[in-house]
Amino acid sequence: MTPIKSISLSNTHGMRVDILDLGGIVSGIHVPDRDGRIENVVLGFDDHAAYHGDHPYFGGLIGRCANRIAGARFNLDGRDYVLSANDGPHSLHGGADGFDKRTWRIEEADERSVLLSLVSADGDQGFPGNLGATVRYSVSSTHNELCIDFEATTDRPTLVNLTAHSYFNLAGSGDIRGHELSIAADSYTPVDGGLIPTGEIRNVSGTCFDLRRPRVLSEVLDAAALRQTRGYDQNFVLRGNGGPAARLVHRASGRVLDVKTTEPGLQLYTGNQLNGSVIGRGGVAYPRHAGLCLEPQRFPDAPHHPSFPSVRLDPGEVYHAATHYVFGIAD
Repeated sequence: MTPIKSISLSNTHGMRVDILDLGGIVSGIHVPDRDGRIENVVLGFDDHAAYHGDHPYFGGLIGRCANRIAGARFNLDGRDYVLSANDGPHSLHGGADGFDKRTWRIEEADERSVLLSLVSADGDQGFPGNLGATVRYSVSSTHNELCIDFEATTDRPTLVNLTAHSYFNLAGSGDIRGHELSIAADSYTPVDGGLIPTGEIRNVSGTCFDLRRPRVLSEVLDAAALRQTRGYDQNFVLRGNGGPAARLVHRASGRVLDVKTTEPGLQLYTGNQLNGSVIGRGGVAYPRHAGLCLEPQRFPDAPHHPSFPSVRLDPGEVYHAATHYVFGIAD
């Protein structure tokens, strides 16, 4: 087994971000609370080797196509492609051997930035085209901000939808039920029992998906509409007005996370399938809702819904996506 390399990025404001070449995994984001106490605010493992095992995408780079593709198949230019099915009959997060399980090449690194690259061959997990992908992680020198910049190119028409899959817990322990969350979205994409979008774009008004104002998660996680999934696992249609796509607040510690992105959607996942069976950092068994994911992305199952933002990438084009996770202290 190839040894895992770790790179640490830091600034003078108390922020440190730990990146692994395995899966491009963010194994740590260390930021201060209102009293200057520094905690790691993402779920993960003490032993890097544990990331080789089965875990729910802790901190990984997700690709070639994030989220679900119904039936693990799609048609592109009249040709059918069959993908790796790893979520029942569906393809999830790029298939059984997605980008989160690959060793990325470290192209360059210094104390503030690291550039990783990966080549995904034609036919990888069923996707067409030789794809070259890069991701740059960088930490701001002026404030506690982690920037993630994706690029990709291909030699054949293909699908690309890259994102990052950190589980945030601004308390550094416990669960996220006491966190406040707001998302700048007036609508969302409803799903069926297999979490596949129906194709409808529905207004959030009067539902538990209305997070336009801050809501304490404990007040909404047990809503009837979330009973089947035991929490949120939902794509929100972002307004895209240049402001934060989402804000997460933990009042007790004072920590705040703002998410800014170029992407049209944001998948909110509240760790519904965590059940104490995964032993994480410090020997802690992660319970349901131990952390939440805020995953900027194009919409799930986009190849089957022409009205959704396209995930198609053609030769000569450059895929680009950028997300900024900005940490601060609540007023």
